[in-house]
Amino acid sequence: MNYVIIIAGGVGNRLGAKVPKQFVEVLGKPIIAYTMEHFQNHPEIDGIELVCVDGFQEHLKGIAQKYGITKVLKIVKGGSEYERSIMNGVAGLEGIAKPDDVIMIHWSASPFINEEMITDNIRVCKDNGNAITASYSYLLYGTNDGDCAKKNINRETFMTLSAPQSFLYKVITDIYKQVEGKSMLDYVEHHTPAIMEELGIPMYFSKGSHANIKITTQEDLDLFLGYLLAQQYKREHKL
Repeated sequence: MNYVIIIAGGVGNRLGAKVPKQFVEVLGKPIIAYTMEHFQNHPEIDGIELVCVDGFQEHLKGIAQKYGITKVLKIVKGGSEYERSIMNGVAGLEGIAKPDDVIMIHWSASPFINEEMITDNIRVCKDNGNAITASYSYLLYGTNDGDCAKKNINRETFMTLSAPQSFLYKVITDIYKQVEGKSMLDYVEHHTPAIMEELGIPMYFSKGSHANIKITTQEDLDLFLGYLLAQQYKREHKL
């Protein structure tokens, strides 16, 4: 079985909206509804768990019902920070997921995901125990040395990591046992790839896209609006 945990636990201060960014509407539909639809429509996804910022659980339940997201298994409360929200989501699958099931983690404000990326993420996870959506960089990078860059960074030496990020259930539960046992959140950046690095776990790449961004700023919101209008134009003109 393949399950996805959609993290909707943030408040999105940088976007400056009156509601958490995942609930901001674009063309009359909340961002999170677009995100959920990708997993609802994917034939390999068996269930969806939503991790929600406290106080918005009923609102999120209503969105799922309105847009026909029938794969939702449960809605659990978000944590005090991002990684705690994931841990709450993983804990919420106890008694549901089996050791070799795929647990996919995705951001609610990342609606640019597509079927091909989801499929490849599942494949890589089943083969290797984990899968991190990744893409090569086409931009140039330099070091941040105050108001200048003193060195170039070889873009061939790194990958841009995004979501979804998947793990076999037995792998992710073991990771979080170690996190708690070693109090790792006291000294490691609160992101799963940083925890994997600390534990010496290789991150296996699955197919990504430079379009697969997380909506964080107003500019990102404008990009998503443009993307939706482009898709609408293609459908209307059968392109």
